[in-house]
Amino acid sequence: MHSQAEQQINVDDRDWRALTRGERIRMIEEEGYLIIPDWISPDYLAELKAESERLETVGRDYSEKQRGCRDPHLASSKLAELIAYEPTVRFLEELFGDRLVFIHYTYDRSEPGTPGISLHTDGQPYGSKIFGYEGSCPITVRVLYYLDDLTMDVSPFRVVPRSHLCMHADAHPYKRYERHPEEVVVPCTAGSALFLNHRTFHGTLPNRGNRSRAMLAVAYRPAWAGPIVDVEPRNPSDLERMPDSVRPFLGDPSMRTYEFGVGNKPEGMSASAPGMNPSRWERRA
Repeated sequence: MHSQAEQQINVDDRDWRALTRGERIRMIEEEGYLIIPDWISPDYLAELKAESERLETVGRDYSEKQRGCRDPHLASSKLAELIAYEPTVRFLEELFGDRLVFIHYTYDRSEPGTPGISLHTDGQPYGSKIFGYEGSCPITVRVLYYLDDLTMDVSPFRVVPRSHLCMHADAHPYKRYERHPEEVVVPCTAGSALFLNHRTFHGTLPNRGNRSRAMLAVAYRPAWAGPIVDVEPRNPSDLERMPDSVRPFLGDPSMRTYEFGVGNKPEGMSASAPGMNPSRWERRA
């Protein structure tokens, strides 16, 4: 990272392509975010971008120039197929070590003049008006597929690294901030994917450029990590419209695979758990 003194902006411009598999896991677990460049091929990116531009969008309550569409997978089978995108699924299955449950999907577009998104978290342990009770899931990763380049003047992503690890009241997940002195800005190219820990404080800078910046954001959780209360089940008619490749990820959104009555010495305890080896960050592949 380096600091642009004239703008007092810290930029994370590391060589993301050089990260090993273990270093990628470390980034999302420790820093709270991870960029993987060229995650989507140019041809697939063009298809997703063309399909997204057909969506009907609405402005946010704070700016008509920050526009979005909820549930784009219900409007387009091409966009729905992104839920089952194999490279993402493989990485998240390794990260979670569990069955993936799809949570939600949005399309967002920052048009010229948008003021940017405040620093916030997407994970709130008791639910919230914005995120519902799905926000109470203890582990969630949102995958942001960028359809356009993120440059310093066109709504780049910004984040407060390691904020999801903080126990201080300043990291209360219901708070929002206009800015933070140690936030970093993360530029990247179209076709990149950003993996985000939902408890990490993040947002965007304003769009001061002359073009829009769009993305598709798909959220997943491990099967065990359900919401604190049951949420609305999926609409059966919506499920019938989903491509076959997507259906394995459309499990019960209230699923919580845990045992409340677990004892101190349950039978059949394992003596191995490689998924939480301290050495997991040292993996090369």
